[in-house]
Amino acid sequence: MNLGKLILRLVVGGLFVGHGLQKLRGSFGGPGIDAMSGAMESMNMRPGRRNAFLAGGTETAGGVALALGFLTPVAAAGLISTMITAIRKVHWKNGVWNGGGGFEYNAVLIAAVAALSDDGPGTVSIDAALGKRRWGTLGLLFALVGGIAGSIAAVELGRRGGSPFGDPGDGPDDSEGPEDSGGPDEAGAATDEPEGMLPADSEEVAAESGAA
Repeated sequence: MNLGKLILRLVVGGLFVGHGLQKLRGSFGGPGIDAMSGAMESMNMRPGRRNAFLAGGTETAGGVALALGFLTPVAAAGLISTMITAIRKVHWKNGVWNGGGGFEYNAVLIAAVAALSDDGPGTVSIDAALGKRRWGTLGLLFALVGGIAGSIAAVELGRRGGSPFGDPGDGPDDSEGPEDSGGPDEAGAATDEPEGMLPADSEEVAAESGAA
């Protein structure tokens, strides 16, 4: 069982690190920070560059911590937050299945890191070396509640342009999606996306980079 947990942590944590580096550095064929900034703007997550750094940084740091089995519920909360946000902003409208751009993959990752938050990362981990082989129900609740709260905060701050005192009505309604924010020229001008990138392109960038 402990070997299984180690394999799960290394695979899932490593994939999160890869997705984070795709956003931050353009590694592994990823879009890089400039394209991700445009994608974030298109999804009404403003300021786009800050949110791109936060998403990529959370996935990278959280993936490393998960792979090492260090503060597992804290790492899981950050990773769950990015996955819930990706579901809300990109995948929900496409349904469940990954083949159609749905949230199947995100749901599996959420379930995996949540399970590790409950049952613990195993004996071959920093948590175990510090005397915390199993976090239990409190660890699971921390990961889930923290992930949900983090996503709510990120989306709401994005709507307000990064300021908690901004006007939540400044941006387009999230329920309508990026495609309803106006024509290509209007949306491109409003979001300062990289030249030649339309809102639909930005959403595809987000999906392919694993913000998704």
